[in-house]
Amino acid sequence: MSLEKSLIFLFFAVLLFSGADVQAQGFLKRYVNNILNDTSDISRPQFLIYPTLAYAPETNWEIGFSTLYVYYANRDTSNRLSEVNGFTFVTLENQYGLWLDHANYTQDDEWFFLGRLRLQSFPLLYHGIGRNTPESYTARVDANQIWIKERVLRQFAPNVFFGPEFDLQHLSSVNFVPAEGLNFTDLPLGYQGSTNLGIGLGLVYDDRHNVLNVRNGNFSELAVLRYNPFWSSEFNFTTIISDTRIYRPITKNTVWANQLFGQFNYGEIPFNQLSLMGGESLMRGYYMGRYRDNNQIALQSEVRFLPIPLGFTNRLGAAVFAGAGQVFPDLQGFSFRNFEWSAGTGVRFLLFPKKDIYTRLDFALTREGSGFYFFIGEAF
Repeated sequence: MSLEKSLIFLFFAVLLFSGADVQAQGFLKRYVNNILNDTSDISRPQFLIYPTLAYAPETNWEIGFSTLYVYYANRDTSNRLSEVNGFTFVTLENQYGLWLDHANYTQDDEWFFLGRLRLQSFPLLYHGIGRNTPESYTARVDANQIWIKERVLRQFAPNVFFGPEFDLQHLSSVNFVPAEGLNFTDLPLGYQGSTNLGIGLGLVYDDRHNVLNVRNGNFSELAVLRYNPFWSSEFNFTTIISDTRIYRPITKNTVWANQLFGQFNYGEIPFNQLSLMGGESLMRGYYMGRYRDNNQIALQSEVRFLPIPLGFTNRLGAAVFAGAGQVFPDLQGFSFRNFEWSAGTGVRFLLFPKKDIYTRLDFALTREGSGFYFFIGEAF
């Protein structure tokens, strides 16, 4: 979802003073108090739901709810913290969406399930393919999208997981609407929509204990996915993904986090499954898909102050970050001179003190503009 213009977080105070009856206000006050003054057993699962309101130029106002469920397998805190994060929304333009992300570990990390679900009727802003595309979008793509990506990984050595990966993407009811004043005729591959199923294998090294806020650890994934008409994919191509993240403590409350990401596609790739640069996690400040091409390399570095020693509270933190990335059609098209940059800063609020989980509000700048992002958990 694009949050390029602004994001307004309506937290519990809105509900508390919105004219609800006394009984409902009493329940909400207790709910907020339990979050802000968490005295529960650290092993106890926790669930959070809160309203959100956002604005984006392609959707008008968005109204929705976000949820977070975190737990330890068998309530054993020696296990890693598992999480399920959801978001659902509707807009004044009669659009809707349901997002679901999860990272779940079983007892003793025997199995690791990592995936996401996207069901949405939501416009995509299309600028074209390649790095030399116009700053203003050339078409708005109205479409319905289903995206299911799942990894089922078995631990076969300490912190090393291996197993199948599945990626299903279905784009339907596609309509390219030219930007005002443009006669858009350069329709890309897949402009009529498509259904593509990728089947492959993933190798993951993961020694993180808390995926929502890593203080010290490593994550690295190498995955190969094959999309083939033999199993009903409409296009025939291969995707290789490499994602490496390193987290190191600088001081007791300061973390230096780094990520190097690459996505490489070979074959006939529909426009919606090209390597897309931008979004709420990597190359913040760019709209997701502002740049798209067969391949992408991006890196980012972030320093997190969690929390800042302010004296009057220990629940506020901050972060500064910078990133660089580029898309390119093939190896000959890659150049160190072609990297785009993004940079920014953000504030953090410690939501679950015992589980060390923060919310983040980030502001990012690029050479083309800026973006605001509000999410639970760090960007990577």
